[in-house]
Amino acid sequence: MLRQGWAAPAATAEHAVLLVSELVGNAVQHTGACRFGLRMHRRRGRLRIEVRDPSRGLPCLLPVTELDTSGRGLWLVDRLADRWGVDLLPRGKSTWFEMRLPEPR
Repeated sequence: MLRQGWAAPAATAEHAVLLVSELVGNAVQHTGACRFGLRMHRRRGRLRIEVRDPSRGLPCLLPVTELDTSGRGLWLVDRLADRWGVDLLPRGKSTWFEMRLPEPR
């Protein structure tokens, strides 16, 4: 869908898949969520992906060193996405990121 439907460059699509896996992993590991939501949409040259979970606990961007084997999820999101953030919801939160996409021709 990212490559064909939305004309995402290969690197952008690969990075988006990696970041989704990191956010879903965080939702499961750190909140104990058995269920989570995933939403993906394109708007004005941007891809936005949101992962929703039932916890209102905010994620932390931790410093990362070369020897770290875990704790890199938000660090990767911070490095690879153009923007990211967290929206508190009445029941839980939505952690999201955005990436630029070329405008359709």
